[in-house]
Amino acid sequence: MSNAQPPQDPPADDPEAIKAEIEQTRAQLGRTVDELSARVDVPARAKEGAARAKDTAVETYRESPPAVIGAGAAVVGLVGLLVWRRRTKPQRQARREVRRQARRAEKVAAARRAATEKVARKTARKARKAQKKAARRTR
Repeated sequence: MSNAQPPQDPPADDPEAIKAEIEQTRAQLGRTVDELSARVDVPARAKEGAARAKDTAVETYRESPPAVIGAGAAVVGLVGLLVWRRRTKPQRQARREVRRQARRAEKVAAARRAATEKVARKTARKARKAQKKAARRTR
């Protein structure tokens, strides 16, 4: 066992110790405020993320240019497809509406045909009944 004594704190009423402790606390508080302000600064964090992504892309391109060119072409193609679909959306909606109207008109026509056929069957039934009645009378 060694006789090493643990370091003792300076007396609490020592003005130099109090000043040093205040300075240490002030420095720690300053670091904490700096960390918090860095976390809250969204635009700066976004720029930092974009810069990291750019650096990664440049590094990847240096390692394998064809892969980066292919990925870039795929992204351009996807963006082009999205733009094309957005521009042709009104045309697709118009075609869809024309098809809906055609189906509605077809249903209305079918309902009219069914009603007409029902009336024709009813009239034919009445006519057959009248013929049977007339045939019985003539007997």
